[in-house]
Amino acid sequence: MPLSNPGSLSLNREDWAGRFGSVVVDNLSRGYPYATQHLTEAESDLLLPVQMHPAFATSFDWHSCVHMHWLGASLLGFGIDGPLAAQIEAILVENLTLEKLSVEADYLVKFSHYERPYGWAWALRLADEVLYSPVASIAALATNFAPLVDAIETLATTWVANVPQPVRHGVHSNSAFGLLLLLGSARSLGRRELTMTLEDAARRWFGDDRGWPFDWERSGQDFLSAGMVEAELMRTVLDPAEFEIWSIDFFSELRANSSVLRPAIVTDESDPQQSHLFGLDVSRVAAAVRVA
Repeated sequence: MPLSNPGSLSLNREDWAGRFGSVVVDNLSRGYPYATQHLTEAESDLLLPVQMHPAFATSFDWHSCVHMHWLGASLLGFGIDGPLAAQIEAILVENLTLEKLSVEADYLVKFSHYERPYGWAWALRLADEVLYSPVASIAALATNFAPLVDAIETLATTWVANVPQPVRHGVHSNSAFGLLLLLGSARSLGRRELTMTLEDAARRWFGDDRGWPFDWERSGQDFLSAGMVEAELMRTVLDPAEFEIWSIDFFSELRANSSVLRPAIVTDESDPQQSHLFGLDVSRVAAAVRVA
């Protein structure tokens, strides 16, 4: 959402962490509205979100709920304290049980294209965050993720083997962003085979890209720069000498007046797709800084 008070940008890190913490509690405490995105196969299959997704049935949709759990775990690791931290901790401990995460894993296996790859990536990122949390009660939840991580490894391996070309637009199904998050977590979680599989996919899908048309960015609902996030992925896959050669060719069409370098403009904040643009400036700048 837009900032109601631009002056609030002067807040320090602790203040921002507290504000994000309030967002986490709000999102994880209300079940509706919720977009199920569920394939109904029979009348008997008409289930409430919490019946299908006992761990991730809030925050409007599955991937947003997974992301909010990740943000909550990150904030606890950051060191927020007091009643807000206690609320977040209690929610995570209640939701991230072995029983609930096993149901989530079974659902992903049954509906193998559900939340591919964005939701998978954030789920693996959540498992990674929990595993290395400095908060004992959160780190203790790490073993509960084994069924979910195993399922995502199998799904991601099948995905990259069977998809001939990547998805290159700037929203959830962007293949480069999915690979970037999956790869980082696979490395951190010690999933060596998955790591090599994802690295091979990145090279196969993006290794020959040249002259990315930055002037074609952006579309009206992007929250990622497709070009910048691809470059960020390749930065993590190629060694420095390879990346230097690749990036010079890849960025050859970038100009000082390219649209990707200009701030995004939102004219209708009530449009749920156009409002993605609020996140675009942050994500593309972050990617560009890391690439540079």
